[in-house]
Amino acid sequence: MPARVENMPCEGAKPSDATPHRVVVLALEGVYPFELGIANRVFGTADGRYEVITCSVDGRPVRSNSDFDVAVAHDATVLKTADTVVIPPCDVIPILENGLPQAVSDALALIRPGVRLVSICTGAIVVAAAGLLDDRPATTHWNFADRFGARFPKVRVDPNVLYVDDGDILTSAGATAGVDLCLHLIRNDHGSEIANMVARRCVVPPWREGGQAQFIEQPVPPPTAAGTATARQWALENLHQPLTMSDLADQARMSGRTFARRFRDEVGMSPGRWLIQQRVFRARELLETTELSVDRIAGEVGFATGASLRQHLHEAIGVSPLAYRRTFRTGVAVGAAD
Repeated sequence: MPARVENMPCEGAKPSDATPHRVVVLALEGVYPFELGIANRVFGTADGRYEVITCSVDGRPVRSNSDFDVAVAHDATVLKTADTVVIPPCDVIPILENGLPQAVSDALALIRPGVRLVSICTGAIVVAAAGLLDDRPATTHWNFADRFGARFPKVRVDPNVLYVDDGDILTSAGATAGVDLCLHLIRNDHGSEIANMVARRCVVPPWREGGQAQFIEQPVPPPTAAGTATARQWALENLHQPLTMSDLADQARMSGRTFARRFRDEVGMSPGRWLIQQRVFRARELLETTELSVDRIAGEVGFATGASLRQHLHEAIGVSPLAYRRTFRTGVAVGAAD
């Protein structure tokens, strides 16, 4: 699944059902206001499962990259209490040129071992400058990927994905990829049903198609040209069928070659790869929310056999259907051998 790199969730990072999981957002100089608010908007919509608070290094107002400052109620000492820390994008040019300010390094040193560290967009540069991404995979906004890789050669940067989950450190691409990553965390913590509920309340897709490739500057189809959205919607409603690219092209009233080219322009991947991604996503939902056997789920989402589902799920997230179901549905009786 090239849109993102995923690991199974770390059990120690899961929020408790009794005590809200504390998410602390660190606002640094030149913070981007939209991205600063993502954690509060997304986690804060999960019916009290998370507590989100915002801090600056010294508790004083922080200059934003807009025409206003951001006042916060906490200084960096609150990072000691965090279960998850979020670092939104900020003015990273001085960091790229001169390194991390000592005050920021001292603040990051307050984070307890094992706490989840999440960056949004160029916030990954802050994490890398602290030496926390050495020899680890990461992503950032595609427009900074080359500079990021040159400045931090020990980081295995992937500019093509929306986000990277490397266990206790997670990085995302620009702006709304931060929303994708927060929903991914909720999905890992509480399952697809809660993540989908939050997505609906925020009026965003629970699982976004494609990677950053679809957003990199490139010629786009004329506004008057027919798109592939109708075909994609039809496919999602008929995943149980053995769909072919010809079927999708017919729905879009295009030739196969035109459809494939337009699809890649709009989505950032081939129709075949996208179909597999959607089938795996739907299979994950059914594993979490039903007691259907693996073979039955395979048929419901359009895989020919249970073995095919096992193969594609393992390629996507590195586990078998049974292991995935046990992670999210403790105590459920599996209807067929995995």
